[in-house]
Amino acid sequence: MSHPKQLICKKELTKLVKYSPQHIARLEKAGQFPKRLQLGQNRVAWMMSEVEAWIEERLAKRDAQNLTS
Repeated sequence: MSHPKQLICKKELTKLVKYSPQHIARLEKAGQFPKRLQLGQNRVAWMMSEVEAWIEERLAKRDAQNLTS
């Protein structure tokens, strides 16, 4: 697990979760993805710990579905 205060940029995020920036923005707006941090006027980042927790939730859902199948 990474350090809780580590930030991830948009380019790294899209490589990690395999979603387009547009889809990430839609998920954020719907409250289904961690919110970005505005670092500057043209720079955003996400908390790595929040993104990892989001991924872990999806793994847990997948594993729970496999148990009921």
